[in-house]
Amino acid sequence: MKKINREPRQKIYLGGPIMDEHKGRARAWRTIAARTLGRRFLILDPMRRNFKDREVDSSNEIVEFDLQDIRDADLLLVNYNKPSIGTAMEVFYASHDLGKFVVAFSPFSFKNCNPWMVRYCTKILPSLDDAIRYIQTHFPQSKSPV
Repeated sequence: MKKINREPRQKIYLGGPIMDEHKGRARAWRTIAARTLGRRFLILDPMRRNFKDREVDSSNEIVEFDLQDIRDADLLLVNYNKPSIGTAMEVFYASHDLGKFVVAFSPFSFKNCNPWMVRYCTKILPSLDDAIRYIQTHFPQSKSPV
């Protein structure tokens, strides 16, 4: 008989620009991350919801659902490819308020990174591939029972 692994998988929230980002670009890196990490981790992708940016009735829902995903996540994988108020707020909330581990990838050199992102991202790496390898190396496949 095949043994079923009943230990919960760790959850990764995929943070990064969505508003004012070309939809294909916002989705492309998330698709790669989900495909690469999805067997070992449960992926929390905010783009799975069909909200429209800048619609008053959706704004509060967008933020609250994203905050709930961040609370549920064990760690964050963040695309820091450009300044983004929403992404910065997610990073600050996760790191400062919740003590979460935040792995970011960015094309910016260290000296060009915003000091707030440097302070509240646990690790900033130069590419998505590097960030994925870092997560695969440093996070166990599943949580240990407490």
